[in-house]
Parts: sequence; C-alpha cells; structure tokens
Amino acid sequence: MIFPGEKIQWEKEKQTTVHASDSKINEKYMAGEVRIVTEQARYPLDTITGMVSSGKYNLMPTFQRRHRWDDEKKSRLIESFIMNVPIPPIFLYEVKFSEYEVMDGLQRLSTICDFYEDKFCLTGLKLWPELNGKRYSELPEMVRQGIDRRYLSSIILLQESAKTAQKAQDMKQLVFERINSGGVKLEPQETRNALYNGPMNELCANLARNKYLCALFRIPNEESYSLLDDEQELPDVAERVEKELENNSLYRTMYDVELVLRFFAIRNLEGYQNQFSDFLDKYLIYANKFSSETLKKLSSLFSDTIFFAYQLLGENAFFLWRYRRTKSGSKWGWFTRSTTTVYDPLMFVLSEFLDQKECLLSAVKAIREDLKPFYQKNYDVFEGRNSNRSDIEKRITLYREFFKKYLED
Repeated sequence: MIFPGEKIQWEKEKQTTVHASDSKINEKYMAGEVRIVTEQARYPLDTITGMVSSGKYNLMPTFQRRHRWDDEKKSRLIESFIMNVPIPPIFLYEVKFSEYEVMDGLQRLSTICDFYEDKFCLTGLKLWPELNGKRYSELPEMVRQGIDRRYLSSIILLQESAKTAQKAQDMKQLVFERINSGGVKLEPQETRNALYNGPMNELCANLARNKYLCALFRIPNEESYSLLDDEQELPDVAERVEKELENNSLYRTMYDVELVLRFFAIRNLEGYQNQFSDFLDKYLIYANKFSSETLKKLSSLFSDTIFFAYQLLGENAFFLWRYRRTKSGSKWGWFTRSTTTVYDPLMFVLSEFLDQKECLLSAVKAIREDLKPFYQKNYDVFEGRNSNRSDIEKRITLYREFFKKYLED
C-alpha cells in the first residue's frame, strides 16, 4: 500500500544548457550571483580547546561524517605539528555573526582538543619514537612550547555568501562536495547525507538506531545487546557501544542509514533505471519533500516491519542459505552475516503482510525450516550480488508466494 503523497512521479533527467552572450555572462559574474565570500584566520593550537568549548563552534553539522581517527592517526597529526609540516586549513561556515559550523576539519579540531586535555598517548610515531607513550602534559618543556607556537589555519565562508536559508544549505553542500572530492573517498550514503540532507534523510538517520535493525545487522546499540544475549550483564554498556561503533564499518560509513533508505525507496521501484546508488539519490531528493504526515506513516511502517522480521525469523532473519565450497567439501549452510539480497525484498514483502502478522507468526517453526529448501530451489535468483530492478522484483515475487501458502493453509 502506497500512502497518500508517497507516490513519486519520476521525471527523466535533462542536462540544462543555457545560451547567453558574453556580456550577459560578464554581468552575472560582476553581480556576484554565484560567488562565495570568504576570509582566512589562524588559531594558535593552545587556544583551540577554549575556542571549541566556547559554544560558538558546531563540530557536528549534518554533513559531517561518522569516521573517527584512532590514536595512531591522531598521533601523526601531532607529530606533523612538532615537525612544522604544513596542515591543510579547516573550513568553517558562519551561521550567525561569530558563530560557526565546521564543514571540514572535525577530526583535526577534535584531535587537538583531546591532545591538550591528555585524552590519549602518542603512539606509532616513526620520526619521534622517543615521544611514544607520552601525553601532552608529559612532553619535555621545549617540545610543548614548540607545539604551542604552531597554528591551524581556517577558511571561513561568510554569511554574505547566501541570501536565504535554502541558498546557504545548497552552498554548504556544494562546498563540502568540492573539498572532499580529492580526499578520502566518501561512501554513497555519506555523500547523500551531505548533499541531500532534509526531513527524509534525518528520518532515516534516526531509524538507523532502531534496536531490531541494529541487532539484525550486528551494529552496536545499547538496547539491541539484550536481544542477542538475554543473560549478558552489561554494566558499562553505553561506554562499550561508543567504542564499538568507532570500529563498526556499517555505522562509520552510514550504511545503516542507507539500509533504512533502501526500504523506503523500493516502494517506488519503478524509478530504478540504471545504477541502484543513483536511484537512491533521486529518491531521497524527492522524498525530502514528503509531508510530515507521510513521513510519520513511513516511520511506523519501517518500525513495525523490522520488528516483524525479528519476530518471525529471529536474529538471522537476513542471512542467506547458500552453497559454499570448503576444505572438507561443498555443502549448504547459512551465510554468517545479513545481506541486502535478502533484506531488500524480504522487508518489502513482510510490510505487505503486516495485517496477517499473527497468522504467519503461528507458523514460525515451519517457515524457518522451509526457508532452507526455498533458498536451494531458487538459489540462482538469490546468489551473487545482482541487484538490478528485475532481480529485486523476482525475489519479491518469490517471497510473496512463499508466505502466501501459510496463509492459505
């Protein structure tokens, strides 16, 4: 069932070419219609902790990534300051006069603050191995003074660059895309988060912390631990989750957010023409314009469906029964992690059967056992990484027929 306001009327993309005379182009340039106003600043390293704690700097705007540096990478930055290696500038956006968002440079600022607050020991230094194991307060006096003399440069995009809130958002996203194009490669959902943030993107980010989704994809979550191990005692669970999230690839790359987006996008599968990633981009752009009422219904649908998947198929709901070769011979067995080959079509079909949930739950034992021969019989449809539109539609049809027979029985 498609909710009112959810159906997307897909349009074919057209490349816009505007013909104008040189004089018109020169007029546009001189008027500064598409021009960013900037200024530069330099901050002594020993002032940055106070600067960040002043409340005038937002270190986590929506376009920032979840990546966190480990202590070795942090240490290399400090070693660069010791050696006076040029460090790229950070980028700030002036939200209000003298209030800023950090567009690029979160890790550098966080590292400097942590270093001055003695939150980590230097480690893995190659040119200054004598300093390994030392915190800022433990460094020799001359080394500390040398670091204190260093500066971090910044480029500030001033308020004058945008006349409206929407133009400001567009401009920030544009700059973020350009300054990240030559650095560490952004994952698809990281790019969407930066370039297409809006109500739907924020909804997906919130739902990505759903305890059942986290349990089924083994993403650290305080509430999901009890689902995977009821007898586990976790007195320091919050601290443990925070540390484990740093090393969880699905969380760090925002793939958990993409999982939620995939569920919603497949409800408008006719828009999937070429690359699946492009389809998700286009869907998110459209879906950010959905009404709050439509988003509220979609949120409930996702929450109900992921809970249903957990109830019906357990913590391995999105595992695939597959044929694999081992040293001892070839055999069938469960793949040991969740896969979108199963997640995408299964979530779609389970959302269709929410009204008959109790009937299907009464057949849990039979359904779980029958999934093995189901996957073996249809293995050519589920194996591999094929994810074009026809593949997803075939899997949806197969799951739909599989569950229908239990309703008929």
